[in-house]
Amino acid sequence: MEKWREVRETVREFALRFPESYEDHPWGETVVKVNKKIFVFLGVEEPTEKWNPTLGVKLPESHGHALALDGVEPSGYGLGKAGWVTIPLTGALPETEVLLDWVEESYRAVAPKKLVAKIDIPEA
Repeated sequence: MEKWREVRETVREFALRFPESYEDHPWGETVVKVNKKIFVFLGVEEPTEKWNPTLGVKLPESHGHALALDGVEPSGYGLGKAGWVTIPLTGALPETEVLLDWVEESYRAVAPKKLVAKIDIPEA
């Protein structure tokens, strides 16, 4: 399996562990939502001439750090102004743990506070 596919699947599985998160497929792309709001863009299943594998997350705290990395850009369609970044899944990737931290940050930024509180409860 190509590295980007492994990373994409790891991110997808991680995102779906958050309370009330679910996968959706608007515009032919894969996204993960909570409360009808997207918190992770996973893009298309297969790359095309027009679309390369990417990951999109909202990073209110880590936005500047993410943009300092090679290839990471503010997301299009005006989302970049709201803290969204697009991370290419080809080439040099940040460590998977960093990507997962960013997915959690994005969830926390988008999810209702009552759901965020559920992930802050220590496991018994």
